[in-house]
Amino acid sequence: MEKDLTAIGREILETARNELYVNLPYLDAALCSLTFTPGNETQFVATDGQKLVYSGAYLSDRFLRSRTLVNRIYLHVILHCMLRHPWRRQGRDSALWDLSCDIAVESILDSLDYPCLRGSGALPLRQSLYGQLRRNMAVLTAEGIYLSLSRRTLSEYDQGRLSREFFADDHTLWDPPQGDEERKKQSQRWEDISQRTQTGMETVLAGTAQGGEAVYEQVKVANRESPDYRSFLRRFAAIRETAAVDGDAFEYGFYSYGLRLYGNMPLIEPPETREDRRIEDFVIAIDTSMSTSGALVRQFLSTTYSILKSTETFTRKMNLRILQCDDQLRSDRELHTLEELREYMEDFELAGGSATDFRPVFEHVARLQEQGALRRLRGLLYFTDGMGIYPKKRPPYDTAFILMEESAIDVPVPPWAIRMVLTAPDLERAAREEGVWEEDSLPPEDLPIL
Repeated sequence: MEKDLTAIGREILETARNELYVNLPYLDAALCSLTFTPGNETQFVATDGQKLVYSGAYLSDRFLRSRTLVNRIYLHVILHCMLRHPWRRQGRDSALWDLSCDIAVESILDSLDYPCLRGSGALPLRQSLYGQLRRNMAVLTAEGIYLSLSRRTLSEYDQGRLSREFFADDHTLWDPPQGDEERKKQSQRWEDISQRTQTGMETVLAGTAQGGEAVYEQVKVANRESPDYRSFLRRFAAIRETAAVDGDAFEYGFYSYGLRLYGNMPLIEPPETREDRRIEDFVIAIDTSMSTSGALVRQFLSTTYSILKSTETFTRKMNLRILQCDDQLRSDRELHTLEELREYMEDFELAGGSATDFRPVFEHVARLQEQGALRRLRGLLYFTDGMGIYPKKRPPYDTAFILMEESAIDVPVPPWAIRMVLTAPDLERAAREEGVWEEDSLPPEDLPIL
């Protein structure tokens, strides 16, 4: 009987793959990238990125309930691999990461309008959670969902309830007993498959990819190169001398003196000063229009603060201006130490809430420069959703408009400005890599979980 169930399970998977291929041809390479393997590692279905291990009894039971249910399970596993969920768990809470990945994938499935995937419709629990999450993120990525859930107080009951609601496959094979090289190889293989899928949906298969917008959005975000926010901040630094021993250089005077005195014995003495790239004058402008979330602004400021705490980036005595503006300048706060910045963030409140006009900020900065308040200004960061009235002329310093998540509308940033899209996970990763991430640096979510 067990042998019969194994054969039946394989046939069910092949049927699901064929039906999905007919309806979603843009996923052809991904759908055929797992080998079917019966095994005792799971009572459900599971994957390690190379094989799909299945229980014939489980698949038979699902198939008898609904053929579309098996199709959803199969595509659920494939999407995990395409989005590289199994290889991004390190350093995170396993249970919460698994739940976040399931929510992200199921949100895609619930958005796909195909008869082969159509169920009874998203349940109220799912619809409520999707609505809450989309308030702070345009695309429901696993990283964004994980960050959102980790900032809420999830009871064991609530987490268990959500896990049961979004469960489709077993994740026990996501941490296989294989070396890092093999894991990187598998991750790279699926990254290549994902990129080919994205390219196909944008070109030759664009006409046949209608209805798959949810897949395209997630794949595009997963394939996007993560911006290095640390390096981005340092581009606004200027070269200046600091009092520190430079071990990579030596004083030429001592070197020459040794050669003259001893003939062939130079004296090597490192200089007591060195050139570093440091940020001195800096402006952070915050769009306080109705489309901007206070939680996201605090998160942006907290991460920027964490990175600037590195003495290799910021001078100990800085000149930082934080401006708040919607259609007019609402606030101008002058800060000179990182401690003052910390205190400012703790009591931070958005001022404004009208439409967006970027011009008052640049006019105010120009006045500050004329007054001598910003003598060495090299850059301005403007945190915004990107929609507003821009200045027509380029200012005499670098300007970057920081957008959280890709906007559904093409944001017309001027050609003289830098456009950078950051996500909450990008900010978290930047602070962690700097070694100054603080778990309490982000405010808790104030949204109910259910």
